[in-house]
Amino acid sequence: MTSFTPLNALIGGLLIGTSATLLLWLNGRIAGVTGMVTGLLVKPSASQIWRLLFLIGLVVGAAAYSFWGAATPTRQGFPVGLLIVAGLLTGYGTAQANGCTSGHGVCGLARFSVRSLVATATFLGVAIVTTFVVRHLLGIAT
Repeated sequence: MTSFTPLNALIGGLLIGTSATLLLWLNGRIAGVTGMVTGLLVKPSASQIWRLLFLIGLVVGAAAYSFWGAATPTRQGFPVGLLIVAGLLTGYGTAQANGCTSGHGVCGLARFSVRSLVATATFLGVAIVTTFVVRHLLGIAT
């Protein structure tokens, strides 16, 4: 880890929590990004515009954060093939868990869901093992 930025983490967490809360209060929907993307791809309709707007907000928010110079530097030199495999495995894992870290980790834990607790613990455990394998066994430390 090259830098410790607790204020950025706090602000990011507050923004994520606020957006998830507002989506639930105002729209009655849980802020699971995987479910939003799946809903747009599988059954697109005019009534699903809230999904598209939420996802656009995620991208615009990240771009604005990066534009103002607050983003952490990207990792250079990481193998593109490994990134593609990681993305596909992440998608497969979220399909198996019926949700992702935003749905289970943010919204599910806030609702005291045991299923979300198990899913989040699994996500975290797999991330720890994957990081160990990539950094220490494969020697990719970017």
